[in-house]
Amino acid sequence: MSDTSASSGQMSGEQPFELHYFPPDPDLADMVSSFYCARINMPRFDEYERADRPQFRFITVADGEYVFSDGHSSAVRRANIVGPTSGRVRAISNRPTRIFGFGMLPAGWAALMGSHGEKLTDRAIDAADLFGDWINEVADAILGAANDEERLIIGNNFVRAVLKQTEAPAMWFIRTVDEWLTRSASPQVHDLVEATGMSIRSVERMTKHYYGLSPRMLARKYRAVRAAAALARGETLDQAQLGDAFYDQSHLIREIKRFAGATPGQLGKPTLYTEATTKGRKQLAGKVSPIVSET
Repeated sequence: MSDTSASSGQMSGEQPFELHYFPPDPDLADMVSSFYCARINMPRFDEYERADRPQFRFITVADGEYVFSDGHSSAVRRANIVGPTSGRVRAISNRPTRIFGFGMLPAGWAALMGSHGEKLTDRAIDAADLFGDWINEVADAILGAANDEERLIIGNNFVRAVLKQTEAPAMWFIRTVDEWLTRSASPQVHDLVEATGMSIRSVERMTKHYYGLSPRMLARKYRAVRAAAALARGETLDQAQLGDAFYDQSHLIREIKRFAGATPGQLGKPTLYTEATTKGRKQLAGKVSPIVSET
């Protein structure tokens, strides 16, 4: 890739890779982390995505695969539901394509998948298996829209239609976990247990339900991706208030490579995809939760 874009505004279609992020409508702020539009204008795309929250993605040309950290692979579909991930994911597209997607916050993920969400950690499924052929009509409408503004209108309305709460999410718990993840450079599980007033088993059950991971793995994931995002933006760990997050350099390298798919040295000269992702999310600061814009 020779150039990329992560700014707001329309895609020109002239660059090998373009990526734009957009905040959700205010009424969806507890459900959706952000919307994004991407255009891949190269014969083959093969990059590591960092460990992330669940994603819903519509793709114009579905010819590729996701390879998860445990070695499991899933074919890319026209409409994809990608569960929360516990490590880097290799994303491959064998042809040029366009993507419209959104990340799901814990309340949105629970609304979409309910008790089945935990089974999709490090997995992806065809959204048509959940919604039927109707989802292809949605994909046609979104991907065939004239511009990003139209896509966002359709996307926000689609979220309202599919992320319906069958029961009120435990927002107090989600906000407690998010604060725990962002308050400390290295979150400790006993602090979360104390903050919730729950037993460790109850905390583990609820974090797996809403986040797809145990508290310990969740803390490792967000510590690593926060550090990786900072390094890719050209910041030091001290500037990102993560100077004491890792035991030593080998610990830093090991964790970032597992969760972000690159070493700290490589992140100092990030691929254009990584740079677009980290800078694009940072540009959402003040419009979305810090747990989104800082990772």
